[in-house]
Amino acid sequence: MNEPLLLLPGMMCDARLFQPQIAEFSQRQAVAFAPLFSSNSMTGLAKQVLENAPPRFALAGLSMGGIVAMEMIRLAPDRITRIALMDTNPLADPPEKSGIRRAQVANAKRGRLREIMRDEMKPNYLADGPSKARILALCMEMAESLGPEVFEAQSDAIQHRPDQCDTLKSVAVPALILCGEEDRLCPVSRHELMHELIPGSQLAVVPGAGHLPTLEQPELTNSTLSEWLSA
Repeated sequence: MNEPLLLLPGMMCDARLFQPQIAEFSQRQAVAFAPLFSSNSMTGLAKQVLENAPPRFALAGLSMGGIVAMEMIRLAPDRITRIALMDTNPLADPPEKSGIRRAQVANAKRGRLREIMRDEMKPNYLADGPSKARILALCMEMAESLGPEVFEAQSDAIQHRPDQCDTLKSVAVPALILCGEEDRLCPVSRHELMHELIPGSQLAVVPGAGHLPTLEQPELTNSTLSEWLSA
């Protein structure tokens, strides 16, 4: 596999989310990272990434990045040679979450972004383990560096995301569905659904990891990604 690998991050994350993967895979192939803050819609984000991406590439997205990846393969299936969807969700946002998201955005604009991330979002991200405090601190650093305007745009994009189940049924490239065994935001059942929808896909559940296996269990995650890149 010689095509570039393009990585898409989760909400309020930057390239540091993929530090172990960039270090591992950049030794043998081109690795690119695309930030997700140029639009407040999944379609807008997908188009922006595609405009700046190589002609053909392997695509891996985590959480919000996985949602953008699904939109990208809907828009440009011929450009994506393989796809990895990690700790993500193919379904539309439930209507009952809209009030919660609006309140979070309003509070973030009032200067309470750190409080929102600390109390409402980050506690659900990780499995217990010796690296939990260090990874949580990194998550807070990434979120604060992106700021409330990015939080608002990404919240809008997530709230109004489309259902991608039909898109997944049409995927015809090597596909990896990966998630942390203890992911409470995007549970294993969501990944079992994606695995069923994509013909011939591989499902990998990473033990000892929650929503961010790229950081929580980097060796296991890299090993699984390496198999997918070689398929």
